[in-house]
Amino acid sequence: MTPAPSRLRDLPAVVAGIAATVLGAGLGELAAALVAPAASPFAVIGGAMIDLAPAWAKDLAIDLFGTGDKAALLVGIAVLLLVVAGVAGALENRRPPWGRVVLAGLGALGAVVSMTRADAGLLSPVPSLIAGAGAAVVGALLIARLRRPPRRSVADGAPSDEGVTRRGVLALSGVAVMAGALAAFGSVALSGGARAISAVRSALRLPSPATTTTVPDAADLGIDGLSPVITPSADFYRIDTALVVPQVDPATWTLRVHGLVEQEVVLRWDDLVALPQKETVATLVCVSNEVGGSLIGTARWLGVPIRDILARAKPTDEADMVLSRSVDGFTASSPLEALTDDRDALLAIGMNGEPLPLEHGFPVRMVVPGLYGYVSATKWVSELEVTRFDRAEGYWTPRGWSERGPVKLQSRIDVPRAGAQVAAGDAVIAGVAWHNHVGVAGVEVQIDDGPWQPATLASAISADTWVQWSLPWDATTGSHTVRCRAISADGSTQTSDTAPPAPDGATGWDETTVSVA
Repeated sequence: MTPAPSRLRDLPAVVAGIAATVLGAGLGELAAALVAPAASPFAVIGGAMIDLAPAWAKDLAIDLFGTGDKAALLVGIAVLLLVVAGVAGALENRRPPWGRVVLAGLGALGAVVSMTRADAGLLSPVPSLIAGAGAAVVGALLIARLRRPPRRSVADGAPSDEGVTRRGVLALSGVAVMAGALAAFGSVALSGGARAISAVRSALRLPSPATTTTVPDAADLGIDGLSPVITPSADFYRIDTALVVPQVDPATWTLRVHGLVEQEVVLRWDDLVALPQKETVATLVCVSNEVGGSLIGTARWLGVPIRDILARAKPTDEADMVLSRSVDGFTASSPLEALTDDRDALLAIGMNGEPLPLEHGFPVRMVVPGLYGYVSATKWVSELEVTRFDRAEGYWTPRGWSERGPVKLQSRIDVPRAGAQVAAGDAVIAGVAWHNHVGVAGVEVQIDDGPWQPATLASAISADTWVQWSLPWDATTGSHTVRCRAISADGSTQTSDTAPPAPDGATGWDETTVSVA
């Protein structure tokens, strides 16, 4: 019988390495669900990759996958893990015990990384250690069967021991994969913490606001395809660094205000909800939002003005920044003046008439109009450290982003969509414009290379929200290029200079091509 090519001889070992790793990963996720939900091996490694990613990598991920960037990262980690597992299987087959050393080493790496996370506990290394040990042991056992010398030779066409062994190992590998999948599904079923916090949120009743913001009827132009004035919570963009949504019980939540203050303040949930609540409407924008992008939304927010909390602590004269911290370790550096001036910067507990969704920061998050989210919109907030920009940095500043992030004047075309086909005759061009905490005074539209035409603005809710705009259009047959630019309440006109999101927000005019038939 002709010996199998070297690569084919390694194939069962590669499959065995992958199967062992799938089983180990499933066991690790199951262990995390039982003893340390925040220390899921995938979440730990993924979180570390997010922390180490440079600004350009973050931008690329959001450009390619939008709000699905976390799912894409997890898929990427899984693919990379399977490749390493396959290589480890071949290595174990050729040079034992180095394959199992690689698999055990992956678990040890995960355990070490888990201890560096802000929410690390004594049991945080356990899931990764179980994953690595499980993969190493199962991989070694499967591949050891492959390495057994055949006890008889091939005769009269009968299958060799080697062939029988390979089929047996492949079958056992399939069993290992199924066991790993069942363990992973079991981890989801046992995630009682998430279900418990969801139940707490569902039973929670928000206090009535002492003051509210009215949304004028004329704020919505009622044009099909135009972004609604108030973004439904389910459609609100989500960009953050949390692969696993933190599960924070309001009963145990606290907020500590400290640093350059005369009096340290600690608030509990009952303390916060007992204070006068303010309901406001504000637009939030992600700094990664490209020109014409969708990483922006407007919601009704309920909460306590941050300036009232800071007034209790009495910041000293030397302070100029507040470093907010999330329970998962994320930090944002907000200018102190943006939290203490007349804008409605809130410690928000409600969104669109309901408690904050878990993924949007339940039970408490920050909402600061006029600043990009990376320097202000801390979710699951647990700490406000009053400090200085020359003494501390937020999460994204050392990664290449500017330390202060005022939202830039921008506008976007919603109708007609890019590439849309429009019937000749009466049509409409419409969109939204924003210059948070400054306001929008007008929007102009250019069709092809014609003159700029003033659009009609809807009634603005406030300077802290976007505003809808529209322009009637007598559409003629052919292909047309449509552009828009906004005029700020301070008299400035949106720049045509194009710039990427990094380091402090994208600039340029939104442009779309429309076919008219």
